[in-house]
Amino acid sequence: MKLHTILGAGGTVSNQLLPVLLENKEQVRLVSRQPAPNSHAEVVSADITDYPQTLRAIQGSSVVYLLAGLKYDIRVWRESWPKIISNVINACKATESKLIFFDNVYMYGRVDGIMTETTPFNPVSRKGEVRAAIASQLLHEMNTGNLQAQIARAADFYGPGADKTGVPNMLVFANLKKGKKAQWLGNANVPHSFTYIPDTGKALYLLANRDNAFGQTWHLPTAANPLTGKQFVQQAAAAMQKNASVSVISSWMMQLGGLFNRNIAELVEMNYQSVYPYLFDSSKFNAEFGFTPTSYAEGIRATADVYR
Repeated sequence: MKLHTILGAGGTVSNQLLPVLLENKEQVRLVSRQPAPNSHAEVVSADITDYPQTLRAIQGSSVVYLLAGLKYDIRVWRESWPKIISNVINACKATESKLIFFDNVYMYGRVDGIMTETTPFNPVSRKGEVRAAIASQLLHEMNTGNLQAQIARAADFYGPGADKTGVPNMLVFANLKKGKKAQWLGNANVPHSFTYIPDTGKALYLLANRDNAFGQTWHLPTAANPLTGKQFVQQAAAAMQKNASVSVISSWMMQLGGLFNRNIAELVEMNYQSVYPYLFDSSKFNAEFGFTPTSYAEGIRATADVYR
């Protein structure tokens, strides 16, 4: 039986993948610094910035999913991501485990058009530079044949289970639930792709079980024809029977807030993703696996049901 090991257990993506693995009767190991007990999976405590702990956590794995998330702080990213990617690569090579790295789109920078798997790396932020460096390191190992691995990228999240990481969850659905006006970042008049988070778990499992998927980069299933911020809020408000007005958090408001709040300050350099069209294409995955991403209409309704 294959052992599927999740690095970053308890996180947003891990919580989508775990039930898919268990439904398919897979053997699962959950790894994090302080993992929660789980009667259906092996649980291992490990700090993956430390190589011996990483090697111990991965030992015996058939497939390793690197789903770890770090504090949204460039100081932490610069310190920890290079260690994590090197440790996981070396541990997977030592144990002959396959690796799936869950990635974002920061390394692409501002793209004039649609983001695809062939979009060149052109980071325009400090966090994008970190992501470009670690993705390039993994791609080198993949291209030289030293490691069976793949990169799985998603757009920004929304949906049930994305309450802590999905901007629409926090600014739209949560506010509407409280009877407050929905908020949107940057510009509510441009289209912005969002990956429906429940689709990610299904997609990762499909990738893990397709041998020819390794050695490639994949954009995870994301609905085409993304909505503008106003359209997204209108559909969410209709589903929750709330007022559809929206308050836009402008760039200068974020810069001002960043003077007093470190978390807001960390968002400022990424605001280009909200000011300009953000168009993410997953047609390669959809065609390969015959997968239809959850539509915005369906995903918004399902998310609204949870918040109601």
